[in-house]
Amino acid sequence: MKARFHLPDFAGHFKLNLVFAEFLAQRPQYFREGVEIASVFGAFPPSLWNGGRTQGGTCDKSFIKTVIKNFNERGIPLRFTFTNPVIEKKHLSDNFCNMVLHLADNGLNEVIVVSPLLEDYIRKNFPSYKITSSTCKRIVDQEQLYAEVEKDYHIVVIDYDLNHSFDILEKIPDKKKCELLVNSCCNPGCPMRKEHYAMVGVQQIAYANHMKKYPDVPFNVEKLNREHPEALKFNDCPFGGRSLYEITGLRNHISPDEIWNTYIPMGFEQFKIEGRTSDTFNVIESYMYYMIKPECKDQARFEFMQWLSENGVITINE
Repeated sequence: MKARFHLPDFAGHFKLNLVFAEFLAQRPQYFREGVEIASVFGAFPPSLWNGGRTQGGTCDKSFIKTVIKNFNERGIPLRFTFTNPVIEKKHLSDNFCNMVLHLADNGLNEVIVVSPLLEDYIRKNFPSYKITSSTCKRIVDQEQLYAEVEKDYHIVVIDYDLNHSFDILEKIPDKKKCELLVNSCCNPGCPMRKEHYAMVGVQQIAYANHMKKYPDVPFNVEKLNREHPEALKFNDCPFGGRSLYEITGLRNHISPDEIWNTYIPMGFEQFKIEGRTSDTFNVIESYMYYMIKPECKDQARFEFMQWLSENGVITINE
């Protein structure tokens, strides 16, 4: 039995995830059966190809190399969220994104894609990368989903509106190839989700281009909104910042017991925990909730918080 978890944000949550990987190695008695870290996903800002969540900030080459080395030497792949759906041909030559892929081009690391244009470019120029088909494609038709699973992808991330559509899930031809996003903060059936992903892509490109030209000047969100007024309706989305315990009642939420009692017996073993833009404590609690045995959760949380304090991830006043 395997429960292979894909964890959020190798850049912003770098130390947290590194400490958690060590915690899993050193304290396996706290964890549910079969838990593994399948990958840590995200992007090094300001990656123009990034999608799904807008990521600000900057990372230099030294930090990028450090992150790659620390996860890869533990056998943990980085999985790049290059899921920007509005990529054009002119964006393929982006120096920063190409540099990142060159640095991590060792046969272990992976890429998540939406754009066929970018997917073809990566397959041609970086053939050693394993390719994942993103949930951002919003494939909810069952025949389209089955066809996607049959394609040459390492993993297909299922649209989370299908998380409890067991009539569809049961018929997937290769369930071990499929990944379920277990803790989506987005409302089920959101009619604007695909449009929202497009606006995130527009914002990410604008931010990346700004940082190339004016690295010392703050990014002007107001200017972007004037140029793309359609983005305004997404700026105050009330769902993006919800905590773990605010989403457990959503019909697309998958609980830990469902993972072990329903999905793993069905043949699924890939599970994604979102949280690239979540605060540290929400990410910690998500890890405790999903991967730690219920009877060990309090002790594991206490000890893990101590480890994080010792490694400078959080500060605990004495």
